[in-house]
Amino acid sequence: MSKSEKTSPGELSRDESLIRDEPRNLLSLALYNVVLRAAWIFKTESVIMPRFLDVIDGSGLVRGLLPLLNRTGQSIPPLILADRLRRKPLKLHALHRTSTLMGVCFLGLAAIWYLIGEPVNGGAPVWIAPAFLAIYVTFFVVSGLNQLALGTLTGKLIRPDRRGRLLGRAGVIGSILSVALAWFLLARWLEPPVHLPHGGYVLIFGFAGTGFALAGLLTIPLREPVDSPDIDQPCRSIATAFRDAWLTIRTDQAFRRAAIVAMLFISVQLLFPHFQAFGRKHLSDENEGFQLMLWVIAQNAAVGAFSWGSGFIADRFGNRLAIRIQAFLCTLTPLIALLLTSGLIEHGIRWFWVAFVFLGLVPVTMKTFINYTLELTDTENHPRYVSTMSLSFAVPFVLSPLVGGLIDSIGFEPVFLAISGTILTAGLLTFRMAEPRHS
Repeated sequence: MSKSEKTSPGELSRDESLIRDEPRNLLSLALYNVVLRAAWIFKTESVIMPRFLDVIDGSGLVRGLLPLLNRTGQSIPPLILADRLRRKPLKLHALHRTSTLMGVCFLGLAAIWYLIGEPVNGGAPVWIAPAFLAIYVTFFVVSGLNQLALGTLTGKLIRPDRRGRLLGRAGVIGSILSVALAWFLLARWLEPPVHLPHGGYVLIFGFAGTGFALAGLLTIPLREPVDSPDIDQPCRSIATAFRDAWLTIRTDQAFRRAAIVAMLFISVQLLFPHFQAFGRKHLSDENEGFQLMLWVIAQNAAVGAFSWGSGFIADRFGNRLAIRIQAFLCTLTPLIALLLTSGLIEHGIRWFWVAFVFLGLVPVTMKTFINYTLELTDTENHPRYVSTMSLSFAVPFVLSPLVGGLIDSIGFEPVFLAISGTILTAGLLTFRMAEPRHS
């Protein structure tokens, strides 16, 4: 029995304590994810953020920077700081602080846009695009650390065959709340009857920031047993962090195969900022606000449905099968967008929201990959494995500006077809992935 598991007579062991507190922690983490989702819908990477960037700088090349900054911020810092998190006796403090800082980023963006005092059809200052991108990457650095803390805490507090239940509950309830907020608030802020100053973005970003800060408060009810990590060893240097990540990939065949599938699958996110630009090409100006809101709702409602279905499959049959189904379904996303804008279907643009339904698979699949990763190793290695998987997600994003430039030069169609083929390859390679529950 390890030192952390020794108990006095009458006291619960660590495992008994975790089982006793699991229902409370499951509920608390579900509520946390629900509020996080409700805030996130007001900054969706496929609609709101690229549309705002188009207001201040409409080039595809600059738009293509969003996925690169997004994924780099979410991947590199967690890899560097994963060892520090592993050494902390309590992980929930990191979850609370990062949630609060995410809120500060968006409240700061709302304040800057308010102080500028420019309506969306006016000329934005030259410096606003670099300032926006700086806040954007800062947010995703904090968000990456937040996901590392959340994944590590989930692995610590929730047993493997109940993590899908957490994903499903949070996804369904979060989608219902997010869709309601989008319908009653976002629609009015994007296309109000009376033109709002600042294009409604002060309200949109302010709501998102408040939601992230509120999510931080919901970490308070969590009950986490104290770890007793080995603090005699010094924290890893940056070079050591990257070396350990490479060692994980090189020596763990099961992880390496999953990482390759993840890198190929996540190529769909290179198209995230371009889906709304592709669809808006075929919209009339007076219909744009309603359609943008519809796309946001379709994507977030789909997250709930896919979360429930994926969670059920993952708990019953394993995360590998869930990932396989998700990858093959996601292959359809670029193809549906091309079909609906091709003219082959009358009024196809009215159905463009269907493409966003399948985009809802992407965040669900990423969480499924994290849950799969947690099953590949022991609890003490979870921070390193989760951060290495996050780094694997980041690798394709060096091509993001190139994808934006190619769309500017050769159009949407060839690029969308190429990405669809890449995702299909990921689906086929899931047949080479291991199933940890069979080991």
